[in-house]
Amino acid sequence: MQILHIDSATTGEQSISRKLTEKLVAHFREKHPDANVVERDLAADPLPHLNPITTKAIRTAPDTHEEAVAAAYPEQRAVLDEFIASDVVIVGAPMYNFTIPSQLKAWIDRLGVPGVSFKYSENGPEGLIGGRKVVIASTRGGEYTMDQLAENQESLLKTFFEFIGVTDLHFIRVEKAGFGPEAIEQGLAAADEKIAQL
Repeated sequence: MQILHIDSATTGEQSISRKLTEKLVAHFREKHPDANVVERDLAADPLPHLNPITTKAIRTAPDTHEEAVAAAYPEQRAVLDEFIASDVVIVGAPMYNFTIPSQLKAWIDRLGVPGVSFKYSENGPEGLIGGRKVVIASTRGGEYTMDQLAENQESLLKTFFEFIGVTDLHFIRVEKAGFGPEAIEQGLAAADEKIAQL
């Protein structure tokens, strides 16, 4: 069994999403002591945003790649392969300016590969890489509902992961983090209860 642990917060030890991902990894390691844990810290080691070469490396067949694209392909494809190889994926996703951090978006961009993670048919899009549990450690300074115009964080993640076929999707959330330490502690305590149910 493999657990993929993704962090994206840039706030270091102050990060609440990192506290949540640590709790989630500990929970799944307790349930699966022999699990292999793969860590990817997108703040410490960010993936560059896509450019014409990396986009072509991700989206076209390897046998069509010219030299620069062929050189970029292994590193780009490794991100997707890491996801596909994992049984549990834990994603730290704080809300930054009403959406996800740009470094997390860069990671997601490596997962959306036509013909590999999704395809289109007469019935519309079909996700091809479900079959794993994805748990989002979501943190927000305020309090939001999914139908608010300002909510572009969890709704984006839900749409994307369902698009690539993930049906076993969970959000562990701490809201109102900007309200102070008491609100954070209450949020973390509520999150602990939800983590225990996973």
